Amino acid sequence: MNSFPPDHPAAPAEGIGFRVPPHNYEAEQALLGAILLSNRAYERVSEFLKPEHFADPVHGRIFATCGKLIERGQMANPVTLKTYFENDGGLAEIGGTNYLAQLANAVVSVINAEDYGKLIFDLHLRRSLIGMGEDMVNDAFSADLDTPAMDQIGKAEAKLYDLATTGQTEGGFEDFKTVLVGAIANAEAAHKRQGKLSGVPTGLIDMDGKLGGLHDSDLIILAGRPSMGKTALATNIAFNAAYAYKEEVDALGRKKGVDGAITAFFSLEMSSEQLAARILAEQAEINSHKIRQGEMSNEEFERLVVAAQNLHRLPLFIDDTPALSISAVRTRARRLQRQHGLGLIVIDYLQLLRGSSSSSENRVQEVSEITRGLKALAKELSVPVIALSQLSRAVEQREDKRPQLADLRESGSIEQDADVVMFVFREQYYLERAEPGQRPEESQEKFNERHAKWMQRCEEVYNTAEVIIAKQRHGPVGTVRLAFHGEFTKFGNLAASDHYEEPGF
Repeated sequence: MNSFPPDHPAAPAEGIGFRVPPHNYEAEQALLGAILLSNRAYERVSEFLKPEHFADPVHGRIFATCGKLIERGQMANPVTLKTYFENDGGLAEIGGTNYLAQLANAVVSVINAEDYGKLIFDLHLRRSLIGMGEDMVNDAFSADLDTPAMDQIGKAEAKLYDLATTGQTEGGFEDFKTVLVGAIANAEAAHKRQGKLSGVPTGLIDMDGKLGGLHDSDLIILAGRPSMGKTALATNIAFNAAYAYKEEVDALGRKKGVDGAITAFFSLEMSSEQLAARILAEQAEINSHKIRQGEMSNEEFERLVVAAQNLHRLPLFIDDTPALSISAVRTRARRLQRQHGLGLIVIDYLQLLRGSSSSSENRVQEVSEITRGLKALAKELSVPVIALSQLSRAVEQREDKRPQLADLRESGSIEQDADVVMFVFREQYYLERAEPGQRPEESQEKFNERHAKWMQRCEEVYNTAEVIIAKQRHGPVGTVRLAFHGEFTKFGNLAASDHYEEPGF
């Protein structure tokens, strides 16, 4: 059964130095024979094995035809396949329809069908790698100035990851018993943690209490108007999650994170040095302006150095490449997860990302693609993704400047795709720019009363911020109050005694 004409792909190659792409025609024959003998063998391999994975195209066509018949509820055997292959020239070269009977008659057992399928798929991957390598060499030799070398590297990485994830057998249906065991394991892990959280901790007690931490597979939108502190809050959360990271080694020697998270921060607006300077200012509690201007005292500089030494092992990775596409974010996040692990992704900010197409004729459609891509990335890598977002100017036109879901810019898909939508709001920012003036014909006494109320309100909200949780798919909505120290760009927890009432003027 293994004899082939000289010009068939399976025929031995003549000559010295010629390397035949990796293949195993015997394994392909054994798998097809097992399927023809028992169609249930097809079910074991159909999820990951495709006709194009066979080295012999004729074998691929036989496999595809078997699949069509089985999916229709018909039997796939040499008799039913004969009609489809009577005029197949490729099959005629290796024995015609009699070859189908030879395949079925030569099989001893169908037990190893899945092993044959995995071997065929592995050899397909090896051939694909060879082809990709040849394409990379050819592309690198080409002098196409419209395609920079870095773009070629990005495309090669994307192809490699796609190849690595093609045909994976994970996923599919799980019985409820299996899912339930996983849910109990998550609850147990949360119970054992000091903070009793089921998700990645933000380090902000009231926010963690409202959210239960940042949950795997969730897309979290953190939105606000300029100067509200979106980047500062995202940086604080990223730092706190990375700082809290702890791992343990299981019985098999595998490392697993049990608290905190290895964090990826895509900073499309600020450079990595600026972001690092922010974190240093927060931790050393030195005015960030002083650091930029070099106006630190010797004592402050020593504090800065000590803070840097304490933070140099932080599992926080920063990518400050501007104008990244959603596909590039996906590729780089996947790579980081493979190399170091990954527990949290932060993107600053959503509107600076690009869709897969270079054309930006329909920005709403592009933003929709980006939010869908971020949600898909969160599910694929099973990590929370925090994406910062700008708000429309409609906020500024209202007397109450607190943001609403309708203020999200450019696309309703942001609200639709997000599991959590949070707004950062600092009333202090608006109050400082709205000192009341005396109105015409207003008595001095009345003006003094209004001004006193304004002063009182300024004191109440001084160095505070609100995080408004406007949407949470798995929990309550509401407002969380935080401390905010603008000179250090740092959010923190308010003392338990700090509370206030809504303004009444």
